[in-house]
Amino acid sequence: MKILVVGGGGREHALVWKIAQSPLVDKIYCAPGNGGISRLAECVPIKALDIEGIRAFSKKRGIDLVVVAPDDPLAAGMVDALEAEGIRAFGPRKDAAIIESSKAFSKELMKKYGIPTAKYEIFDNSEEAIEYLKSQEYPIVIKADGLALGKGVIIAQDFDQACRAVNSIMSDRVFGSAGDKIVIEEFLTGQEVSILAFADGKTVVPMVSSQDHKRALDNDQGLNTGGMGTFSPSRIYTPKLADECMKKIFMPTIEAMNKEGRKFKGVLYFGLIITKDGPKVLEYNARFGDPETQVVLPRLENDIVEIFNAVIDEKLDAVDIRWKDNAAVCVVMASGGYPEKYSTGYEIKGIEDAELDPGVIVFHAGTKFDNGKYFTAGGRVLGVTAVDVSLDKAIARAYKGVRKISFKDMHYRKDIGVK
Repeated sequence: MKILVVGGGGREHALVWKIAQSPLVDKIYCAPGNGGISRLAECVPIKALDIEGIRAFSKKRGIDLVVVAPDDPLAAGMVDALEAEGIRAFGPRKDAAIIESSKAFSKELMKKYGIPTAKYEIFDNSEEAIEYLKSQEYPIVIKADGLALGKGVIIAQDFDQACRAVNSIMSDRVFGSAGDKIVIEEFLTGQEVSILAFADGKTVVPMVSSQDHKRALDNDQGLNTGGMGTFSPSRIYTPKLADECMKKIFMPTIEAMNKEGRKFKGVLYFGLIITKDGPKVLEYNARFGDPETQVVLPRLENDIVEIFNAVIDEKLDAVDIRWKDNAAVCVVMASGGYPEKYSTGYEIKGIEDAELDPGVIVFHAGTKFDNGKYFTAGGRVLGVTAVDVSLDKAIARAYKGVRKISFKDMHYRKDIGVK
């Protein structure tokens, strides 16, 4: 098989790494890819949002399967466009990807079908939103409706901060058209858990649990980012909780989407919070999470290409998906200043030294490979992933790998996996 992976971050490197292990695969392309991906796949200079470019390349090269990884092309209908040309594609169609691309849609879906989530209101007028905020308890959560690279969620501690958040999203347009509408919802207290699940429209198979660290600084301080690290399994996600989530959240979501005429086929990401009243949904994503993928896929025993094909053919119930009884931790090494202003183009040293440990995989997020050297080319640069028999050992192993890598102004959290 010839496979094209769309995207160019750490998640896509993890996907390419896992796909490369499949005996079904003869050739892997990645558009646009990155420095690390270029060592496993042929990178092609097509932007992830270039639907026509991806379609034309797939036809010209006789691609057997396109894996659409990022949120933007899914929301824009890339899978629909490929399928219309008879090209097999993994990922939800546009009408199903709305579960991520519109927070207003997903909140209304949960309300309609009784899926547990935070209380909320939706606004398309900033003055009405601010009037509503006068009568609310704090902290409170304010979300841009559309896609905002994982950064469109602001937790406001008081009324003044909430007003600034509303104005920055709706008036200053810091997230562009993603801020045409906002969702204001109650702040829920509890521990967060990320569950990615394969879904073929009928069957849903959750992957092993993981937990993300969104804030830029240690002890969950600083700005929200796309993710500064993650670990798997979650320390709190018990088999009993998993059963409850399957009955109250996972299957009801798939069934709700079917009732809405929006069959979901691909990976559905459930961002959960475990409250005193039980698990509730914080958010849905319509694809593999980043950096959750970097700890989940190293624990997967199966050939991932077989799973992709089963999802597309709606035969997921025939696949016995198995997981290793171990733990994985990913520490993101970022450019200084991320998620705000940062500089790139700095040489990265020590990646090969870190990977001398067979339990360490360095996934590239924002890198460029030039004349035998790697250079920084993004905000999140690397995800140093370690696998071991326990979380504590995996944490120690990951940070041992991190300490072997260096580049100018590098920044990483020192507390990944300990919360």
